[in-house]
Amino acid sequence: MPTRWIPYVKVLVHIVCLLPFAELIEQYRSGALALQADPVNWITHFTGYWALYLLMASLAVTPVRRLHPKLSNLIRFRRLLGLYAFFYATLHLSTYVFLFSGYDVPTVMAGLRAGHLGVVSEQWRLVWPAVLDDLKKRRFIQVGLFAWVLLLALAATSPAFVMRRMGGKAWRRLHTTVYVAAMAGCIHYWWLVKKGVQAPLPFTLVLTALLLARIVYSVMKRMRSSTIAKASPTAAGG
Repeated sequence: MPTRWIPYVKVLVHIVCLLPFAELIEQYRSGALALQADPVNWITHFTGYWALYLLMASLAVTPVRRLHPKLSNLIRFRRLLGLYAFFYATLHLSTYVFLFSGYDVPTVMAGLRAGHLGVVSEQWRLVWPAVLDDLKKRRFIQVGLFAWVLLLALAATSPAFVMRRMGGKAWRRLHTTVYVAAMAGCIHYWWLVKKGVQAPLPFTLVLTALLLARIVYSVMKRMRSSTIAKASPTAAGG
């Protein structure tokens, strides 16, 4: 991809990544969301799907760019896709915290309009015991929260100045945990659905293929390095 195309392609990527959010807003604005059998459940699944879609897309950037030198510029989109994955994962978590848990959003909004800022923490104190109880009992929530915390760490350290402060080696080591976050996301999905439901399978297969691609590349790289190292003394002696 020519470098001059990158700004225009980035705009297109932004638009594509924001389309699901625009659909969510439109569902609410048009009243279609209220017609869903379970609106909160619909939002939860919708945002969760897109978090996984975009996370898999960000992980696919590296193996795809290795297919041909002309695709090397795709690396410029990996961070962008990862940040959008975190955005939808945060919406997914927020749906549970602010809608599913019983957090009284209308009361909070009314209190804020009246200038009572304390209503935010008051409502949180009311729902916190139930949230904590859910966290203790439901392992799919535990692993989902773990995945989100990893994505939060990756998003917080994504700016270039943070990478410079951390040092490239430490930064790269931290950012390999994106695979752990993806695995935790898939496990979260498997543990969420009922036994026999295969909806998480496509995500699991894609992630497995991406992990295998990474392993194969690492093995081939080591083999090439070993071959070059063995050939160097011969070349020098000749």
